[in-house]
Amino acid sequence: MNRATLTLLALLLVCALSLVAAQQRARKLFIAQERAQIEERKLNQEWLRLEYEQRNLSKSARIRDIARNQLHMSLISPERTIYLKEAK
Repeated sequence: MNRATLTLLALLLVCALSLVAAQQRARKLFIAQERAQIEERKLNQEWLRLEYEQRNLSKSARIRDIARNQLHMSLISPERTIYLKEAK
């Protein structure tokens, strides 16, 4: 074998190893991307749940404010509670 053949063989080996390394990096990046997308879906679901909860809490708070301010209602207290006994 002459020098040119050995040089081309060495260059071919370097290219092959480079290709394998690039494919491994691509696989790792793909796995990282999939994990990030799964995390994104989880976070979106959590965000939607929190928005739903916030809407529900704001509705009850609004109802409570209307009951207190417009209807002049107050919270129940044991002192103002009247208990009725059933007649036998």
